[in-house]
Amino acid sequence: MGIVTLLSGGLDSSLVALMAAEEGIPQHPLFVNYGQINKDKEWAACKHVYKAHNLPEPKRIDLPGWGGTFPSGLTDASMDVVHEAFLPNRNFLFLLAGSAYAHQIGASAVAIGLLNDAKHIFPDQTREFVAQAEEMVSLSLGRHIRLLAPLIEYTKADVVAAADQRGLTGTYSCHAGGDDKCGKCISCMEFNIQQDEV
Repeated sequence: MGIVTLLSGGLDSSLVALMAAEEGIPQHPLFVNYGQINKDKEWAACKHVYKAHNLPEPKRIDLPGWGGTFPSGLTDASMDVVHEAFLPNRNFLFLLAGSAYAHQIGASAVAIGLLNDAKHIFPDQTREFVAQAEEMVSLSLGRHIRLLAPLIEYTKADVVAAADQRGLTGTYSCHAGGDDKCGKCISCMEFNIQQDEV
């Protein structure tokens, strides 16, 4: 049985995978290439995290046409990585892919690394979204698949602290896809904000 952990190579999803391992929950990490600019850096980080922390090897699903058909600042370098960052149904795509994989392998749940929804930017980052998505994927599959957001009470500062406690390093979160953090994308700005709050 176990769960599918949606792994992006970033800090949030990597923390979810480590927390599942600590609980002794059998997990099946899944990486989704949706055409994101930083996919190579993310995938390399995924592989690093699973090796460094003795996690199961992640499976990769390639759906680059999603970002190509619905371009955003996350998938098209000519667009603004901040003001044009919204990619319609990105998190729903993750949950659809994760639940299909869960159904295929007999897993009972999918875990996604969404943070405290009081500070959400996009509509697909809330508890309500996760609850409604769970109903829809369960209906579409003909059996109940739980959708979990174990970090939904966490701020980015909470995630950083929990990751530090576990020695989690080598993750990659910058949407711009460069060797160095761009410092301006939404992911980089989350880190800047939490540093200001500490």
